[in-house]
Amino acid sequence: MITHYVWRLFCLCLASFVLINSAVGLATAFASRGAIRMSESMRPRSAARFLFVLRMLPFAMGTGAVLFLCVPSYLLLEPQASYERIGWACLTLALLGVAGWVGSIARVARAVGASVRICHAWQKSGCETLLPGDLAKAVILERDGPLLALVGVFRPRLVVSRAMLRSLSTEELQLALQHENAHRSSHDNLKRLLLLLAPTPIPFFRGFASLQHTWARLSEWAADDEAVRGDSRRALSLAAALLRVARMGAAPHLSFLHTSLCAGDQDLSARVERLLRVETLPGKPHFRPRSFAIGSSLGVSVCLAILLAWPATLSSVHRLLELFLR
Repeated sequence: MITHYVWRLFCLCLASFVLINSAVGLATAFASRGAIRMSESMRPRSAARFLFVLRMLPFAMGTGAVLFLCVPSYLLLEPQASYERIGWACLTLALLGVAGWVGSIARVARAVGASVRICHAWQKSGCETLLPGDLAKAVILERDGPLLALVGVFRPRLVVSRAMLRSLSTEELQLALQHENAHRSSHDNLKRLLLLLAPTPIPFFRGFASLQHTWARLSEWAADDEAVRGDSRRALSLAAALLRVARMGAAPHLSFLHTSLCAGDQDLSARVERLLRVETLPGKPHFRPRSFAIGSSLGVSVCLAILLAWPATLSSVHRLLELFLR
């Protein structure tokens, strides 16, 4: 009886996640063009955060509904002694959920495996040292190709080739390192991992490609802005560094979980043009206590409303799950 009870909960969780993830995901994909146009009027860092949250919204809503609505309502209101047959609709959605999660886990496993292999090879062939002006150690590789990358998800570190150290001036190298440290501060490698983990609304769905590409482009722009800090001279030096690295030849193939200065960057010309127009770029946004207070008050109000409506909500969810099982 316990096995059947847990099996029903497992199927309900998967089916509920697929239903919410698919509905919100398809709606998000439909609205992605408008969201991308909206992001063009925002600061790059704010726009990148906005698009990342939008891409992760279906995954977050599906997971939240399962953890905070489906599971509690089932455990509190479903008697263990009851025996109910699982309907074909629920079972089909659960199988789609299994397929989606298997695909997501496989993507993550391939990316993590490639990242671990590359990092292990680089650590064996390179040496760690503290670069001038950088607080963290970097792995220096004795190779001629252009390489300056931030590798790792939870404890990212810099990897740089000896050719890069020889080719870039001191100021250009400092700006390149600050660009990568901006990726470190914003946890872009971790965000890449979450993008791989989030299941698609339906199998083989490609509707988020433009959203993710725009997010990656805006993340590079944001890192450029944080490195130059609105200084036209620094912007010119970073633009020169980007062009110098691009002329050094093909960069080594990196994992999706790595961020590099400009390896495989299809938007290099746009980045250089932005840096040459640095006087038109906005500075860092000012902290607004009033906006923070309003947002905090709204969040507290929503949490209180959810807590007050919790019993009635769980009862309604349980009735929906009963219908879902049939």
